[in-house]
Amino acid sequence: MTQPTYTNKLSHFFALLKQSLRGDEHDYTKGSLRSAIVLLAIPMILELSLESVFAVVDMYFVSQLPDSKNAMATVGLTESVITLVYTIAIGLSTAATAVVARRIGEKNPEGAAHAGAQSIIIALLVTVLVSIIGVVYAPEILRLMGAKEEVVREGTLFTRIMLGGSVVIILLFLINGIFRGAGDAAMAMRSLWIASIINIFLCPMLIHGYGPFPALGLKGAAIATTIGRGIGVLYQCYYLFGGKRSIKLRLSHFKWDMPVAKTIFGVAWPATFQFFIQSGSWIVLAWLVSTT
Repeated sequence: MTQPTYTNKLSHFFALLKQSLRGDEHDYTKGSLRSAIVLLAIPMILELSLESVFAVVDMYFVSQLPDSKNAMATVGLTESVITLVYTIAIGLSTAATAVVARRIGEKNPEGAAHAGAQSIIIALLVTVLVSIIGVVYAPEILRLMGAKEEVVREGTLFTRIMLGGSVVIILLFLINGIFRGAGDAAMAMRSLWIASIINIFLCPMLIHGYGPFPALGLKGAAIATTIGRGIGVLYQCYYLFGGKRSIKLRLSHFKWDMPVAKTIFGVAWPATFQFFIQSGSWIVLAWLVSTT
């Protein structure tokens, strides 16, 4: 009796694993809670684990440059500052997931789409400010992090491109949060797969100049990473606006709605503050290492 029961449970788990990776539509308000947790958790774990791949890939290929010491210092210090962008993105993503999930649970897909659109508006407004600060004050940011003058001289363009492209970082997290709130965690996972694969392909091409690509050195890593994330966002938008998934956004949803925006902000700021404590400690650690 024990063996068939164990076999059935194992078969059921692998069936759920396949379903979670395929991204089949599923009503999470019905059925087994355990099955729902597995269907949502597996894509989310794979999705979030892929986000760290960007920095690892950049560091790996940049380390092969002739003057790799300054280049790696630039990447490390810039990535530590970008954790603040991640903090904003995660906070907004958490709010979008919570509000969209509530509307989906209420069987109100129009309300879910409207909430998702409002969160995108808020993200774009925040991104404008972050990008302007990053582009204008890139040298000062590196100096503030303890970078030497040669690192500032060689790495300013890399930092400008990365911080100036904050829009793709924030939107990548945010739209994935919208999909997760709608119960479509597999779509969020696939968008990061695509972004990571493109970054892995473009990084060596643009840094070292293989094939038709020019050798751009350190700035090539920033361009490759931004393009990879940007294509991931385009992939998200294709399904977000195309109506082929569980949630569909239309232009009418982007009419400013102050009550909904306040709700999103009210959920976002505690989550942002929570992650800010974590990212702040990482920035302080990077600063200590660079100044000793």
